[in-house]
Amino acid sequence: MSLECHPPALLRFGIFEVDLRTGELRKQGARIKLQEQPFRVLTVLLQQPGKLVTREELRSRIWPSDTFVDFDNNLNTSVNKLREALGDSADNPRFIETLPRRGYRFIAPVRGIEWKVRTHVHPRIRRLGLIVAVFSVAALALFFANAFQLRDHLLVGSQAARIHSLAVLPLTNLSGDPAQEYLSDGITDALITDLAETGSSKVISRTSVMRYKKTEKSLPEIARELNVDGIVEGTVQRSGDRVRITAQLIHGPSDKHMWASSYERDLRDVLALQDEVARAIVAEIRIKVTPQEVARRVASHAVNPGAYEAYLKGLVYSRHEGTEAKRISLDYFNRAIQMDPEWAEPYAQLARSYQWIAGTGGHPELYPKSKGAALNAIRMDDSLAEAHTVLAFVLFNYDWDWSGAEREYQRALKLNPNYSEAHHAYSELLMGAGRSKEAVAEIRRAEELDPLLPALRANVGMVYSCVGRHEDAIEQLRNTTELNPDYDYGYSALGIAYLRKGMYPEAIVNLEKALAMDKDDPDVVLDVVDLAYAYAVAGRKNEARKMLRSLEEQEASGRNLGDLGLYPIYFALGDRDQALAWLEKAYKDKSESLLYLRCWPEFDRMHADARFADLVRRVGIPLQ
Repeated sequence: MSLECHPPALLRFGIFEVDLRTGELRKQGARIKLQEQPFRVLTVLLQQPGKLVTREELRSRIWPSDTFVDFDNNLNTSVNKLREALGDSADNPRFIETLPRRGYRFIAPVRGIEWKVRTHVHPRIRRLGLIVAVFSVAALALFFANAFQLRDHLLVGSQAARIHSLAVLPLTNLSGDPAQEYLSDGITDALITDLAETGSSKVISRTSVMRYKKTEKSLPEIARELNVDGIVEGTVQRSGDRVRITAQLIHGPSDKHMWASSYERDLRDVLALQDEVARAIVAEIRIKVTPQEVARRVASHAVNPGAYEAYLKGLVYSRHEGTEAKRISLDYFNRAIQMDPEWAEPYAQLARSYQWIAGTGGHPELYPKSKGAALNAIRMDDSLAEAHTVLAFVLFNYDWDWSGAEREYQRALKLNPNYSEAHHAYSELLMGAGRSKEAVAEIRRAEELDPLLPALRANVGMVYSCVGRHEDAIEQLRNTTELNPDYDYGYSALGIAYLRKGMYPEAIVNLEKALAMDKDDPDVVLDVVDLAYAYAVAGRKNEARKMLRSLEEQEASGRNLGDLGLYPIYFALGDRDQALAWLEKAYKDKSESLLYLRCWPEFDRMHADARFADLVRRVGIPLQ
């Protein structure tokens, strides 16, 4: 007996047919011109009708790894040409459906897929062959059914076991109203926080995942860039006072679907809805949750819908750069508090916005308001890691309470081990205290959780530089500037790293570049002070003195010279008395820069001066 299997030569869908032998696409018998690459894409899709064909699969089958092309652009162009040939639409597809970030699916019925089998059997054994065939097919069916059930069971278990890290991509707003984006973004935030607080798996920070909003990158690409196993994606849809969340869990590297479900509740119960989604994901990837965490989630209370909307709108503005956006967020958070005064989250976010305006925004007089809002949030809900982090930040940067700040940072990280901002801020306290290994461990953990944030990448280098790991600092900051060539702080930080290593020409080149890029920034005075300091220690004292005179004139005319003041330049020029006078001024102004005096090369040399030693004692810098 011989058995021959022939794949179909002709595939039909709608009024179209594809001839695989000649490589032709025909419409009602008339040939349609189609280039090779779009035709090959069509062929792959037709071989798996109704099923997702991932971008990675199309890459491997059509664009081999040794072919150097812009894959994303080539694939998008091919699909567009294919749709044009078929008269299809991406918005209302009849044939090819796009699954954002994942791939494509052929959704029309396809005929001609079945295999034709021809057998040549001797007449005398046809009956016996038929009987044997029936039993063989039955046995094989039973075997494969059991085997695949076992395989699927093992596969699901192994995939779940491999999910040690997660990224929650921005949930898609299905309302059709761009003004409702705040709802999908806010629920994305909440889901990230809920999953992060479990602590057993790494959960990527919001600032890194939001870069993938409406991206065309495939999930395996995103998984590689964020270094995660699992990816959560989904949608949010609001109808009146009802909210529906659909979420699915994907094994990122393989793009394999693991779990999906939909949830719907009244807007008043949206906090419980968010927790329900998070619990389902946690159960799927088998994270161990503490009894305390279970109790906290069960305690989610109903929220005033108006307060919830005001809170989410406040979150949107609080994520924007600039003092003005942060001030608008204060209005929304206060509105949420007025509508639901016993809800703790708006107080925590109010504290966070005040903290930013007080510190980065240059208004330290607002630190007490930040502290008060944080304490209110903690009084209502002691489990809010963000509130403890804000409190720690104020205790350290404004009250100079080193031990109290450390206690609050540790509390925050116990509540949410995946909170990148807490690891980041805690590393700065440890750096100022001279606890080098701990500082590096914390800043590196922060970078793992928020790998795409340029400021964090730069501060990894600054921590390395402060603790004396100069080569590591320079390498880190070189990489930062290469990846973010328009980021001025990267060059400023690299210049300071070179300074601390004594590589003055390289330091000056980078500081000059930072100053040129930063000339329109109100904080440009910081770059001027750094550059003048570099000129002085490099022996270019005349240039340093010229810049110093200009800065003194600006200060005399009322300009605020920022946290640093002029003491670094006077130190470098050897004028110790003037340097100490500026340090005393910085002390009276509660300058945060004093917390990091240990990072400057002059720290050890100056400590023999009783005036400097007294200042260090008053600031509270621990001595080793």
